[in-house]
Amino acid sequence: MSRLLVVEDDPDITLALKLLFTRAGYEVAHAGSGRTGLREAYAERPDLVVLDVGLPEMDGWQVLERLRDISDVPVLMLTAHGQETEKVRGLRAGADDYLTKPFANAELLARVEALLRRSSNAASWASQVYDDGLVHLDPVQRRVYVSGEEVRLTPTEFRLLNVLVRHAGAVLSPNQLLSQAWDDPTGIGQERVKFAVLRLRRKLGWSDPEASPVQSVRGFGYRYSRPPAPDRREDAAAG
Repeated sequence: MSRLLVVEDDPDITLALKLLFTRAGYEVAHAGSGRTGLREAYAERPDLVVLDVGLPEMDGWQVLERLRDISDVPVLMLTAHGQETEKVRGLRAGADDYLTKPFANAELLARVEALLRRSSNAASWASQVYDDGLVHLDPVQRRVYVSGEEVRLTPTEFRLLNVLVRHAGAVLSPNQLLSQAWDDPTGIGQERVKFAVLRLRRKLGWSDPEASPVQSVRGFGYRYSRPPAPDRREDAAAG
């Protein structure tokens, strides 16, 4: 049974969410403030966090930022604001999905199910270890090393990197990345991919787009360029 953590301060919405998720077969924990939510997330290790933006004292944006420092748990953000800028802000900050109040119960459950499914299948998308001398990626252990240094990635960032390196040299369109890394080609689409790639580059130390192995191909999509293999003749001469 998957365990959900609902971080919501409105008692009516909290009750409705608890009933909805419990009837759907989930175990539900609740926190009424951002600080309590962080403590619960750290102590209980939920499978998914449903996070309200408008929380007292510490709002949802602050909670998300600190949560990403300690966990890669999938996060579905709830907000009363439906502006495009708010959605972009949530995705840029590391949220895995975003839903505006009021929402349909069926849509909320479908999004939760999709996030849990993608999270549980992340390690099985490609079971073999990938290593090209620069990137070492282990899907089973969910560990990534760049130049020998371990880098912590969210589930979405891990899947995105996994897709890119497994198709090294090929240009993948935003829709292809959405379908393989998010399993969700709908929504705001290209902007979701754009900001995820920016976060991934930053975490991997590849912020300079000119030097990054993850390249933007204008009008087409993104490509991972595998580093060149060492010249064996030079190695032999040096030896």
